[in-house]
Amino acid sequence: MVNRWSRSEKVRRIFQQFDFNRDGGLNREEMSALVVAVNPRVKFSDEQINAILDEVFRTYGEFIEGEKGLTYDGLLRTYDDGAGDVDRDFEALGIELKPEYDIEVASSLALEEASTSSALERVSDAGTGAGPQKKHRSAAWAASPNHGIIFDDTWKLVDDLEILIKRLKSKQSKDGKTKGENSDVYSDPGWSRELGPSSEIEKRIVWEETGHDYATFVKELSALRSRADGSRSREEAFDGHMALGRVLYDQQLFKESLVCYKRASELQPTDVRPHFRSGNCYHVLGNHTEAKSEFISAMDAAEAGGNQWGYLLPQIHVNLGIALEFEGMVMSACEHYREAAILCPTHFRALKLLGSALLGVGEYKAAVKALEEAIYMKNDYADAHCDLASALHAIDDDENAIKEFQKAIDLKPGHVDALYNLGGLYMDMGRYQRASEVYTRVLGMWPNHWRAQLNKGVSLLGAGETEEAKKALKEALKMTNRIELYDAISHLKQLHKKKMQGKGNGNGNGDVAFVVVELSRFKTVGEKTTLRQELATALDIRGFERTTRLTHCDVDLLKKEMNENETPLSYSGNGPPEKSIRKASLEVVLRRLLSFLKPETFVGAVKAINLKILTVLDESESGRVDLGMFFAILAPVCGGTADKRKRVAFDSLIWRIVQEQGVNGQIKKIDALRYIRLLRAVYIPTQGASELLEIHGEIDTSMVSFTEFVAMFDDPDWGFGIMSTLLKLETCDRNRHGKQSCGVCRYPIIGSRFKEMKSHFSLCSQCYSEGKVPPSLKNEEYRFKEYAKESDAVKDKCLWFSKGSSGTTTD
Repeated sequence: MVNRWSRSEKVRRIFQQFDFNRDGGLNREEMSALVVAVNPRVKFSDEQINAILDEVFRTYGEFIEGEKGLTYDGLLRTYDDGAGDVDRDFEALGIELKPEYDIEVASSLALEEASTSSALERVSDAGTGAGPQKKHRSAAWAASPNHGIIFDDTWKLVDDLEILIKRLKSKQSKDGKTKGENSDVYSDPGWSRELGPSSEIEKRIVWEETGHDYATFVKELSALRSRADGSRSREEAFDGHMALGRVLYDQQLFKESLVCYKRASELQPTDVRPHFRSGNCYHVLGNHTEAKSEFISAMDAAEAGGNQWGYLLPQIHVNLGIALEFEGMVMSACEHYREAAILCPTHFRALKLLGSALLGVGEYKAAVKALEEAIYMKNDYADAHCDLASALHAIDDDENAIKEFQKAIDLKPGHVDALYNLGGLYMDMGRYQRASEVYTRVLGMWPNHWRAQLNKGVSLLGAGETEEAKKALKEALKMTNRIELYDAISHLKQLHKKKMQGKGNGNGNGDVAFVVVELSRFKTVGEKTTLRQELATALDIRGFERTTRLTHCDVDLLKKEMNENETPLSYSGNGPPEKSIRKASLEVVLRRLLSFLKPETFVGAVKAINLKILTVLDESESGRVDLGMFFAILAPVCGGTADKRKRVAFDSLIWRIVQEQGVNGQIKKIDALRYIRLLRAVYIPTQGASELLEIHGEIDTSMVSFTEFVAMFDDPDWGFGIMSTLLKLETCDRNRHGKQSCGVCRYPIIGSRFKEMKSHFSLCSQCYSEGKVPPSLKNEEYRFKEYAKESDAVKDKCLWFSKGSSGTTTD
């Protein structure tokens, strides 16, 4: 409660410092000095200063006193409305709060401090106006004309509610039922819970809602709501419900607060505030879909209301963006963060959120720019430093990334996210000992963080501390039963076994783990054995499929999307109109296609699709994508038979262009060639797209049928002949081969096993594709046979014995 009056005193001190002529107001010259002083890192032009002052003097016209300018109450209201951060501005100006206040200030603060006590007797004279004493007896928001109390009877409701809350709190505290949760060590998601810093929820209160005391409270609260509904006018009833909702929200009684705000929105549907605050309640309660709906309603009402709600629009966009992120719609969230930053250029939180969201979808350079701007405005923003470090690491600027992580940790020593990600950075750099130390710090703050425990084990393994790694992995196994932990422990056993045999390679003591053999020395046995370079490409595509889960999306859903949803036409000026959409709209389409994914998994899928496909299709960075071409490129990696995938790809090319080229089920050959070029640029980037154009890119107006298209598609040199290998991986890349382990990496073999027929060692798919062999087995050439499943190897062995071959062989 001291925070409330000290905050008000901070605003008063700021006001007094810039009221140079001591006339009780801030004129344009004084306001200009204030704006510049509290933003020392921003270089404003005269035009920008004038635009800011025009907006302030227009929006807060009721607080302008002629030539004197903006009053103290007006400045206080700008902070209440979220136009600035009192604590940040106060610190930037270097002002100190002193205990020696003048009499007028001290008495004013005493009243504000008294307002925090809900045991105060309310004024019983119903006929008196809402005088200064009443205004000081409630939170600062109540006196703000934009979202405060208007009617006398509303004050009575607030006072009665405060008494009820104090009574409930007293009973539950006595029973030990209320408790707080301090989440100071985690990243702040940037949630703008209300208008102004004073309402940030720093410590969560958990109310016991199942007991008799709470039921009595709800019953008495219902009576207060009935009193509000029985007011003399619709406006007064609205005022009552809004005030009740705000008091309940401040006390973190969110469910009850939501009821009041919903009733208020019924009374005045076009008012922005109840929708906005209902959205806040829904978000805190974890119902992000309803939160999004309320924020959209608030945004529509604000845009329809003109300048009246302009001050609130940036906050609506920010909170709508956060609600969208919780649903996994990060690209859509970016649109709203950008809009908030445009509407309020000093909104450092919007810039931080924008940078974090861009990082989440793989737009690393844009993320760095946004996060640097946020830090420029607020240098002590620990979460912004943390995310900037992650973005810098993504663009391989590791040294600066370490510095930024360290800044975040210095600002907030218990910053789990910064520590965990710093550990990952050290692992990527090969600094395993430092990584294990950082993960130990994470576990000290979050003992059941199984990923940190797993990574600690892996980093210790990298540092050569095998026994300590084994202990760490066993601890991780106690926290979760994920299969990768079993594989890691099996890997450790293989390393230990090899070490005991005196053949250890890559055991952390400086030995060579493998040698890479040139491509020409890898030979295949049998037609079914996949070529090494072909497998490397297919593994990369298969990794993309696993990240996006696209193989779980039936390819027929693409066709359904084309048939059932209309796409607006766009004109590039260089040809016929195309069915192209913005990336944020494409994200909505993807959400329908991948509706089975959890939000966090969907974010990863969108990031992978953006990095692999959209960066190729939107080479000009216009933010728009040819939807038909996108579907055609997506089709080969969706679920379904090879023939169905090719058919949908062809149908997508017919659908994409609005002209008569698709008559009789044909497309232009030049369009088919362009598709194949883009397909290879996306999935086989080692083949330059320009080279394909040079060979096949002659102007050709002829048409191709589906049969001809399939022939082009299946061409092993210039088409997508890799499809057959990809299909094989999809069906067998989870097969296990008993106790067989890779001769190089020592991990259990999953997927195809590649057996060298002369030296009788086996490789996993990854090591085979990279050309790795054990250093102790040096041959002029290596002949490999592929076994998709272990039963094939057993049949091969039986066949060999049945032919009466001499000698022995071992697997």
